[in-house]
Amino acid sequence: MNVSVVLFTSDLRLHDHPPLLAALDGAREVVPLFVRDRAVDAAGFAVPNRLAFLSDCLRDLDAGLRERGGRLVVRSGEPVEQVCRVAAEAGADEVHMSADVSAYAKHREERLRRALEAEGVRLHVHDAVTTAVAPGVLTPSGADHFAVFTPFYRHWSQKRLRDPLGAPRSVRVPDGVGSQELPSDKGTSPGPAPGGESEARRRLTAWLRDGIAAYEDRHDDLAGDATSRLSPHLHFGALSPVELVHRARATGGPGAGAFVRQVAWRDFHRQLLAARPDASTADYRTRHDRWRTERTAREDIEAWREGRTGYPVVDAAMRQLRHEGWMHNRGRLLTASFLTKTLYVDWRIGARHFMELLVDGDVANNQLNWQWVAGTGTDTRPNRVLNPVLQAKRHDPDGAYVRRWVPELAGIDGASVHEPWKLPARERAALDYPDPLVELPEGLARFRKARERG
Repeated sequence: MNVSVVLFTSDLRLHDHPPLLAALDGAREVVPLFVRDRAVDAAGFAVPNRLAFLSDCLRDLDAGLRERGGRLVVRSGEPVEQVCRVAAEAGADEVHMSADVSAYAKHREERLRRALEAEGVRLHVHDAVTTAVAPGVLTPSGADHFAVFTPFYRHWSQKRLRDPLGAPRSVRVPDGVGSQELPSDKGTSPGPAPGGESEARRRLTAWLRDGIAAYEDRHDDLAGDATSRLSPHLHFGALSPVELVHRARATGGPGAGAFVRQVAWRDFHRQLLAARPDASTADYRTRHDRWRTERTAREDIEAWREGRTGYPVVDAAMRQLRHEGWMHNRGRLLTASFLTKTLYVDWRIGARHFMELLVDGDVANNQLNWQWVAGTGTDTRPNRVLNPVLQAKRHDPDGAYVRRWVPELAGIDGASVHEPWKLPARERAALDYPDPLVELPEGLARFRKARERG
C-alpha cells in the first residue's frame, strides 16, 4: 500500500490519534486532510467563536505536521466529494477517520463509505478517539444505551481504556495534492481562549500540576474559576479524552476522581445521542410542557441573553458567556434553570443561544445538559429548581464573581450584592441595574402549575 488519506474532523491533534498512526503504519505516504464543510456553516453550527478556535487548531496542527516533514491539506465544500477527490489525486486506496455520534456525522460516514467503495477505496473508522469509551460499548441489559448516569458511570469506571499513543515522528505527504490557505477567522467574543494542541497540552500539564488536587472542593467556586477549562480542547479533539483520563488518574486523590467523573458525563451524553439522535432537538422524556416562546416571552428572553434579568449571578454568567465564549459549569446550570424553570421558556431557545457563543459548543453536551436542567432529559428529579439567590450565596459567598461581570454592582459590599433589591431606596435608585424580571415564588408557582397540568 502506498498512500492513505486521514480525514481530520473533531480530532485535531497528533498525540494519541489512532487513525493517523494506523494510516502511517500501512502506507508509505499519508495525506492529512481537513474539509471545511459548507453545510455545517449554512446550518448555523460554524459560529465565529468556534471558527476562531478552529483556525487556531488547524494552524497548530499544520505546524506540528511540518515539524515532522508533512503538512495539512485543507479543502472546502461537500466532505464526501472533497475526500473522494483528494483520494483520487493522491492515488490513495484507504481513508482513515474517527467515529462521531451526531446524526449528521453518521450520515456523512455512510455516504463516504459508499462513495469510496465505488472507487475501490476502503474506509476505516476508528472508535475511542473523540471519547474515552466508544458509544455502544457499554449497554444495560435489554436496552441500547444507559438512560441514567450512575449505572453508566459504574460500568464506565470498570472499563479498561486503551493505552494512549504517542505522536508520529515523521509524516510524508505525497506531492501534487493541493491545499487552500489555512483559515484565520476571528470570533465575536473579545476574550476567548486560544486553541490548538500545543495550548491544550500546556493547559493540561498546568492543570494536573496545580489544579486537579483541589477540584473536588473547588469546582463549584464561581469566582475561583477552579475548573480545568479543557472543554473547548476536548470538543475540537486537540486533546485526547483517553490520554486525559489516564493522566488524571495517575495523579491520584479525590480531585482526580471528581474530575474523571466529568469526563464520564461527556461520554454518557455522547452514547445517549448516538442512540437517540433526535434528542438534539426533541425532548428525551417529554413532560408535555407548554413552554413560553420567542413570541410569548420575547422581552424576558432578550433580558436573559443580555444579562439584565435583575438576578446578579444569572446576569454575571450570561455576560461571561458573551465576553469569553465560555461559562463556568455552575453558571450554566443556574442560567439554564432560570430560563426554563423560573421563566418557563423552551429549553431549545437557551440551547441555541449557548451554541451561538460557546467555543466548546457541542451538540451532545450542550443539548443534553439543557434537557437535564429543563427536566426533559435524564435528571431523576425533573422538577428541581435552582434558586439563583441561594446558589449565589453558596458558590459566590462574597460576591466576587458578580462584581467581576456586573460592574454596576461593584460598589456593593459582601453578599448583599446578590439581592440588590433589598438595598435602601436611595442606594437602589442610584444603581443602573434592573429590577428582577419575576419574583422567584411567582416563577416557581408558574412552573409547578404548568408541570401539574402537563
